[in-house]
Amino acid sequence: MNPIRAARHGLTLAWRSVTKLRHSPDQLLDVIMFPIVLVLVFVFLFGNAVAGSTHAYLQYVLPGIAVQALMFASLGIGLGLNTDLRNGIFDRFRSLPIARSAPLIGYILGDVAKFVLSLVLVFALGAIVGFRTHGSVLAILAACLLIMAFEFSVSWVTALLGLLARSPAAVTAFSFVLIMPLTFGSSVFVPTGRLPGWLQAWVKINPVTDVSNAARGLMLSLPLGSAAAASLLWALGIVVVFAPLATWAYRRQQG
Repeated sequence: MNPIRAARHGLTLAWRSVTKLRHSPDQLLDVIMFPIVLVLVFVFLFGNAVAGSTHAYLQYVLPGIAVQALMFASLGIGLGLNTDLRNGIFDRFRSLPIARSAPLIGYILGDVAKFVLSLVLVFALGAIVGFRTHGSVLAILAACLLIMAFEFSVSWVTALLGLLARSPAAVTAFSFVLIMPLTFGSSVFVPTGRLPGWLQAWVKINPVTDVSNAARGLMLSLPLGSAAAASLLWALGIVVVFAPLATWAYRRQQG
């Protein structure tokens, strides 16, 4: 089957994933509530302690919270894949005259809608409580696209977990083991220079640090250094490694 037809089938199934959200809005509860909780808890509980004021801390932390919120939103891909595999949905897809990879591509692309919603919620709430950008419109758009590109790459990792795990609970457990060290062991909440030396070594090689620093720099007109280029390289590298692995695992499941 040619790639254009496979892409068309994938987009059709991506639309299926989006329409499922309309009929089952409860699936959006985590995407809606988690960003709100992150912003309110970290800004108003830790803002004074970390930066001396909640306003100053909000300017620093919000771009990083957007990265973290989307990483947790990517859990839905693994959970949805695992659930549908157990329920036999993919057996029905296999009986249809569509590309074998189309359901997997549809899941990945369909959850992009969740990413957009999560990103909008984070920055809308941030604007309400006082976050202000200093970059140009193009720089802000570039920051959002950079975050989306990285989260798209992470989606292939969670998809692989969903295809290999034996239950939705296992998907959640493995995903948290992956996401928690990456997000909390980064510059999302505290500048790298304020961390202990042994932790700084990990933070400096952490891809979440590069993405957070790049988004922060673009939105606040701060020096970018190599953060933007490193973020794009990380996103590309993760896709190159995990997209083939997820596709292999999916085909293995299909026999």
